[in-house]
Amino acid sequence: MSTWIVRLDEPGEGPRLAVKDVIDVAGVPTTIGCAAVADRAQPAAIDADCVATARAGGARIVGKSNLHELCYGVTGINRWYGTPVNPLDSTLVPGGSSSGSAAAVGAEEADIGYGTDTGGSVRIPAACCGIAGLKTTWGRISIEGVWPLSPTLDTVGPLARDIAGVVTGMQLMEPGFDPSGAITTVGRVRRPGADPDVEAAVDEVLAAWGVDVIDIVLDGWAAADTAFEQIIGAEAYAADRHWVEDSPDRVGELVTRRILEGAAVSATQLAAARIVRQRWQQELAVVFDRVQILALPTLPGPAPSLGLVGPRPPLNQLTRTFNVSGSPALSLPSANRGTSLQLVGPLHGEELLCAAGAEVERVVQSLRP
Repeated sequence: MSTWIVRLDEPGEGPRLAVKDVIDVAGVPTTIGCAAVADRAQPAAIDADCVATARAGGARIVGKSNLHELCYGVTGINRWYGTPVNPLDSTLVPGGSSSGSAAAVGAEEADIGYGTDTGGSVRIPAACCGIAGLKTTWGRISIEGVWPLSPTLDTVGPLARDIAGVVTGMQLMEPGFDPSGAITTVGRVRRPGADPDVEAAVDEVLAAWGVDVIDIVLDGWAAADTAFEQIIGAEAYAADRHWVEDSPDRVGELVTRRILEGAAVSATQLAAARIVRQRWQQELAVVFDRVQILALPTLPGPAPSLGLVGPRPPLNQLTRTFNVSGSPALSLPSANRGTSLQLVGPLHGEELLCAAGAEVERVVQSLRP
């Protein structure tokens, strides 16, 4: 099992940064956790934009971290490079796709992890590994130098052991980032199929927080969920089909199947999905006129064991629709070990989410024995 694809030893006193190996680091090949890519990979000529900004901010890159192959999975299991050890429980999946970044941070081998999130790939491993992770607003952080999975869904975001670390990670990406705002009103979202214990953990935090809680029903959720599958299917097929076609024995079976399924998404279906996305964004904009943020679990249940490769419901059931909307979303541990709370904000609401996350962190600490 391996957290790292490549270890680096950069000098300096700044925060130690683990970079998911889908993000270019100058002088180091980018593998995307896939043997077919690694077979042809050449050292990157320049840093990805987010890495260049981090270097300018004093970060020390300590390695390229492992991931779910081609970023196309939620467990973090990788047949080519091994599976990072979940620092909370070695029998559980670390979550994907940013598994190595989450494991490195959770094991204190890095202070900050860079991950990408297309359907939950920062938030899911953060939840599985008991740390915090922020999915940023689509388009806020440059993805220049980040290999695509689904370009209209892909985002880059930080993982850290606490909210202060998430803020530092954002400052490495966006100098001058500063959390602000106070939370008085939260919209509580419940979804069918979520584990009652996971839902109860969210309710416990909200009750102790002392904010006004309004139950929110999101009528467009199911349609947005279908749109997600069509958008990511079509775009991942366009981005990665050549790896499967050129090197079929060097791409894992499950990832191959998912990529090839994208060929079935027609141009008409994709156009309709994009219309659904616009409606979903409009629905959420109206909701954020009523409440400041939304609260729900990050995962529909506890992190599955390594033996359960295809858990049901899927681990991204509660995260992926917010990639369709482009909304920022923060995952952080709740008071019950192994459960996680997801806070979702309006577009470009990362400052408010991080301020809210710091408040929740204090509440969670007060609830723990």
